[in-house]
This record gives sequence, structure tokens and C-alpha cells, in this order.
Amino acid sequence: MDLKLTGKTALVTGSTAGIGLAIAHSLAREGARVWINGRSSERVEKASRTIREAISGAQVDGIVADFDSSDGATRITQRLDRVDILVNNVGIFEPKPFADISDDEWLRFFEVNVMSGVRLSRHYLKGMLERNWGRIIFISSESAIQIPAEMVHYGMTKTAQIAVARGIAESVAGTGVTVNSILPGPTDSEGVGGFVESLAIQQNKSKEAVERDFFEHARPSSLLGRFATVEEVAAMVTYVAGEPSSATNGAALRVDGGVVRAIF
Repeated sequence: MDLKLTGKTALVTGSTAGIGLAIAHSLAREGARVWINGRSSERVEKASRTIREAISGAQVDGIVADFDSSDGATRITQRLDRVDILVNNVGIFEPKPFADISDDEWLRFFEVNVMSGVRLSRHYLKGMLERNWGRIIFISSESAIQIPAEMVHYGMTKTAQIAVARGIAESVAGTGVTVNSILPGPTDSEGVGGFVESLAIQQNKSKEAVERDFFEHARPSSLLGRFATVEEVAAMVTYVAGEPSSATNGAALRVDGGVVRAIF
């Protein structure tokens, strides 16, 4: 399938590793010019180099920006005038009992996970509408639907992303711009992989045993029965970014391995 991404400019926030890097890699393979984003020049350059080495002729650039305040979005918009495909992927998570989550932590999670996408979408939407083509994609989570008791603040931000995406989609109805959210389930990303490895050390178990226990007890509804790969998530995002997905708009698309039992 030709996704017709050649010549399109894509920005993927939080893309130096994990799902973000896999998305950037996949978009570059389809011919898009991709902008990598991370919090340090070293990680941004390493991720860019990884894609260039893997894909002959890949057009990859990088922007260093941290989204713990509005300065991150400002830094990006001042550097990058046009974006055809905006993937709001940057996000933070941390397991923590609800009673121990401070006001500052609630606000920090909302700032990074939600407001980063709000600010960038608001800025780049005008140009997309002028060209009558654009894709805005929020990387949410199955935690938006099944709020995890161990990190309620994270689940809250993922639900908010779905609401924001749907609202923007409603506001651009009838145009060539689509806005969707993607809901990965448990995924073997850098952050999750590190978390599982730390649990394995703490429990004196193998990583495989911890993963098996996780799906037996924490996510028993999974039909996949394992962590999804970042490439499996990126495949869905890349399709939604392409021209053939024009009838998919305002949707919350699950790549959750069947963890969510609800049909709708």
C-alpha cells in the first residue's frame, strides 16, 4: 500500500527511543521527512543516526526540547515552520499510590502528557487547514479506558488526550485534516522494559517470568499474552498518518493486544 507520505514533514515528540523512535523510523521508511525530538542533543543525534544508517536516503532532523513547561513547544515552533504530520507521543509515567500523588505531580503529568500536544496542535493546525491536509495523532494508552490504580494521574492524562483529539477533530469536520488517538496496550518500550527489568531484579526472577506473571495477574484479559513490540504500534500510527486513512477521523484506535474487553 502506498501511504503517499513522500514529501510530507512529520514531527514526532519524545522520539529518541521506544514507541516514538519506532514511529519516526516507520514514517521515514515511507518517505516522510522526520523531525526527531528529545531532551538532550546526544539522544536526538543518536536516534537520528540510527534511522539514517537503517534507511538509505532518509531525511531526518532533530530538535531538542523538554515539555515540562510551555518553553518546549515554543522552541519547536520557532524552529519548525511547517508540519504535515504531528505525532504527540511525548509522555511520562510513574507508578505511585493515589494518596501519595501531590498537586505538583498532577500538574506536571498534565503539563507534559496533555498540554504539549495541545500547544503543538494549536500552532500547526492553521497551516494544515490552509493546505487542506494534515494529520494530528495523539499517542494515548489503554490506561485511558482502564485507569490503572497504581498510577491514576497517568490514566487521567491519557483519557484527556482522547477528549482533546476528538474535540479537535470535531472542529475541523469536512476538511482534509484528521485527528485521532492511538491506544497502545502493554508495550515493550524503553521505559516499560526498564521497569520490568527492575522488577525482575527485585523479585529475583527472570524478565520472562516477570512478564508471564504480569499477564497472568495484572493484565489477564490480554488476548496477545505478551508485550506488543514498538513496531506493532508504529504500524498503526503510520497507517493513520497516510493518505489512505482519510476516512478515519476522531477515532480512538486500540493497539492493546485485546486487553480492553469492551467492544466499543
